[in-house]
Amino acid sequence: MHILKETLEALRNLSTPTVSNAIELFNLRPRNEGYLSPEIRCVFPELGVMVGHAVTLRFAAEQPATRPGSRYESWKYILETPEPRVLVLQDLDQPPGAGAYLGEVMATIHRRLGCIGGVTNGCVRDLDEVRALGFHFFAAGVCVSHAYVHLVDVGTPVKVGGTMIHTGDLLHADKHGVLLVPEQIADKIPEAAAQVAEREQRLIAHCKSPEFSLGELKRLYEA
Repeated sequence: MHILKETLEALRNLSTPTVSNAIELFNLRPRNEGYLSPEIRCVFPELGVMVGHAVTLRFAAEQPATRPGSRYESWKYILETPEPRVLVLQDLDQPPGAGAYLGEVMATIHRRLGCIGGVTNGCVRDLDEVRALGFHFFAAGVCVSHAYVHLVDVGTPVKVGGTMIHTGDLLHADKHGVLLVPEQIADKIPEAAAQVAEREQRLIAHCKSPEFSLGELKRLYEA
């Protein structure tokens, strides 16, 4: 499904909790689904909102590879997904975190390939250099080494932060975490977000008003 640049730009102007609230209005999924668990933390909150299409990869780092996947083939695969692209990498080690797939070199390569960030249940490194690139990191941790890191495969659905993600999925993320956006309603989210914000501002304004009353608060909250 093709998403217009105007829609992507409008989504970038919204916080991820705001987008989450807007999605709830459409009743497309349970409210406790569609977002990654808090273990996947935003490493660079100062970079703001990240919106892009997932490209899924799986990797491991604890032991040397017998038959590693081709990085070159993964780069070609990445280019088949619409921009902007977000790498979503499942660390298959148990427990994850033996070594980082993403650091300065990989971030630089993938930024050149139209990727704007990476999301992983594993670790990342080279934080100062990657921050300077403006490349978003959402990860379970930070580590010093790449160990025996190697690509296992690309394009396979991955489970990161307790959520299944497929190549092409639309992701919205900021300092609060990572959210999957149903593509069929992507263009409707800005208007829905405005409706949610209007209701919230009415509640907030009343709480700050000298005419505050529980009765009016109840009426506004249940409206």
